[in-house]
Amino acid sequence: MATTFVPRAAFPYLDSLPRSYFLGHHAAGLSKMKTMLSSTNLVIECRDYRVPLTSRNPLLEESLAGRERLVVYTKKDLGSVGRAEDAWREDIIRQWHHPSQVLFSNYKDKKDIRKVLHFARAHASASNSLTGSRMMVVGMPNVGKSSLLNALRRVGLGKGKASKTGAQPGVTRKIGTVVKIVEGAESGEGVYLVDTPGVFIPYVPDADSMLKLSLCGSVKDTIIPPTTLADYLLYHINRNAPDIYSHYSLPTNNITHLLESVARKTGRLRKGGIPNVEGSALWLIQRWRAGQLGKFVLDEITEDAVDRRRLEIEGFGGSMNQARKAEKNVRRETSRQKHLDAG
Repeated sequence: MATTFVPRAAFPYLDSLPRSYFLGHHAAGLSKMKTMLSSTNLVIECRDYRVPLTSRNPLLEESLAGRERLVVYTKKDLGSVGRAEDAWREDIIRQWHHPSQVLFSNYKDKKDIRKVLHFARAHASASNSLTGSRMMVVGMPNVGKSSLLNALRRVGLGKGKASKTGAQPGVTRKIGTVVKIVEGAESGEGVYLVDTPGVFIPYVPDADSMLKLSLCGSVKDTIIPPTTLADYLLYHINRNAPDIYSHYSLPTNNITHLLESVARKTGRLRKGGIPNVEGSALWLIQRWRAGQLGKFVLDEITEDAVDRRRLEIEGFGGSMNQARKAEKNVRRETSRQKHLDAG
């Protein structure tokens, strides 16, 4: 008699994972953004649709306060398939930001991009500036800022790419040049947008959040072992659609079994026919990032989720010094526990 597959109820807690990815060019970029704030009319903050809570960076909110903000949830096509629950989730997210404007976007969808352009035009028109409207796009690493800018330029002006893009974070490391996205009317010079480097949160409050950000590509793939990340992906796939990898394996909670099956099916074998488990893990992760292994959201979305998240982050203190201190404490405790276990 066939047994019914039961996915894991929770993912194992990994206290040894790094909790920070705040790099030198993140700090330098943020410092430069602050100096540009006085000449910026609108801040467009990008967040990843798949992690609407986890991709929020309070450091950006605090540092760039004082300017009207449009929040754009990017990569909608990777987390939504138009289900009723997707619409319900988006309604809750809008409530988080009320009365501020929120848009959900797929940079490949002209309809979505035109909504952002419409908002930009309306905002520029309301400002009545003779020198044009200056806007700045910000967000966590690899949330789609450069892709959004290029799409706005392509749809708004019919012109090609102005910013480099890539699968790994850190492609944009400096403040970019000012790029026109909307032609000016008779009374003004148009709308201009500047690309900025992604800025990581100073300290991630829990291992689960670090795994989510890594899985979505906000952290380089060398920071967390690919097999750990693939296991975390398997945990979420099994909660949503365990039959999606049926070509490679029956539903399983065993990541090693799945990766070995993938390696054999795709020819990822080392000398002697040994499965390349790490290569298969990276392949699975990249497939999910491309929307080919299920489209779902990693965060749990509720009406009070954003308030609870804010309290979690504030519990670690708001300054960089406090963040570094918390990171050192975690590493010290991990090291101490290893010594105890070894003894």
